[in-house]
Amino acid sequence: MGKSIVGLDIGTSAIRAAEISGGHPPTLVRFAQVSLPAGAVADGEVVDRRAVTDALKDLWRRGGFRAKRVATSVANQKVVVRQVDLPWMEEEELRGALRYQVQEYIPIPIEDAVLDYQVLEEFAATDDARMVRVLVVAALRDMVGEFVGAVEDAGLHPDLIDYSGFAALRALAEPESGVFAAREAEAVLDIGAGVTNILVHEGGIPRFVRILQAGGSDITEALVAALGVGAEEGERLKVSTVASNGAPVEGPTRIIEQRLASFVDDVRSSVEYYQAQPGAAPLSRVLIVGGGSRLPRLADRLAQALRLPVEEGRPLATVKLGRLGLDVGQLSQVSAVAAVAVGLALEDR
Repeated sequence: MGKSIVGLDIGTSAIRAAEISGGHPPTLVRFAQVSLPAGAVADGEVVDRRAVTDALKDLWRRGGFRAKRVATSVANQKVVVRQVDLPWMEEEELRGALRYQVQEYIPIPIEDAVLDYQVLEEFAATDDARMVRVLVVAALRDMVGEFVGAVEDAGLHPDLIDYSGFAALRALAEPESGVFAAREAEAVLDIGAGVTNILVHEGGIPRFVRILQAGGSDITEALVAALGVGAEEGERLKVSTVASNGAPVEGPTRIIEQRLASFVDDVRSSVEYYQAQPGAAPLSRVLIVGGGSRLPRLADRLAQALRLPVEEGRPLATVKLGRLGLDVGQLSQVSAVAAVAVGLALEDR
C-alpha cells in the first residue's frame, strides 16, 4: 500500500485529520483538529489561503503527524454530482470521451472543470442497447486550486481530492455489522458548520447527491443578528444551549428552534425531490454525522419531518482505536465530526 496517507477534512470552522494503519479492521492511530479563523473558509471554499495554511501547520504539530501525503475533499456550490446514462464503451474510451459526453449535464464549462467519475452499473436500454450508468463529479478548477494551494503551502502533498459526501459514506461502511449488506436505500446527512451533504445510497452505491449551503454556523449567525452580540458570544450561546439540550435559555433556544425548522424544511425538500424521481428506491433510514448533527432535537425533528428512523452515524465503529489519548467523552465528540477525515484516510485501503 506504500506510505501512509492522512485523511484531511478542511471544514468551515475547523480542520481535522485522521491517520489509519492497515489491518482488519484498520486502526485509527492519530486524530486531531484545530479551529479555523472566522471567514477563512466560507460556503465550503477557501477564502483566506494563508490562514488555512497556518492552521494546517498547527494541526500537523499538535497531532504529531509525520506523513505528508494527504487525501482531502471539497463540497460546495462549485461541485456538481450527476448520474448519467451513456452508451457502453471500454474503460479507456469512456475516460477519453467523458468530457464531451457530459457537458449538457454539467452547469460548468468543461474547460473550467476538474472531472472524475465512477461506473455504477451496466444495463440494457429499451431497445436492448448496452448502456453504462456513470456518476460524474465536476468541480470548478480555480476553487479546487485554492484547496490544493493551501495544502501545498503547508508542505503537504495532496495525492487525491474526493467529494466530502463520498468520504463520509465510506467511513460508515461496517461489513461486520452489515450496514451496507442490504440493498435498501438510506440517506447519509453530513451536517457541517456551513455545508450539508445529502447522499442517498443503495448498498454503498451512490444514487442521489445534494449539497446545501446550510449548517451549524447559520444558527450562530441568527443568534448574532437577533441578539446583537458578537460572533464569539453567538457561538458560545449556541454551544451552551446545545450542551443543555435546549433547556430554557429562552431567547437563544427560540432562535435555534426557528433556524432548525428552516433547515429541516430544506432537508425534507431535498429528500422529497429524490423520492419523486422515477425508480427511486424507498428509504429505510437516515444516518446523520458532522458537528451540526448534535444540535438539540435535530434527529427527532428530522424523523418527524421525513417519517423515517434517524440515527447517529458511527464512523469510529468501522476502525480499531489506537492510543489516541482521548477519554470516553472526547471520543463521543470526535465521533460526531470524524466521518469525512476517517473516510478519506480509508480511501486507499
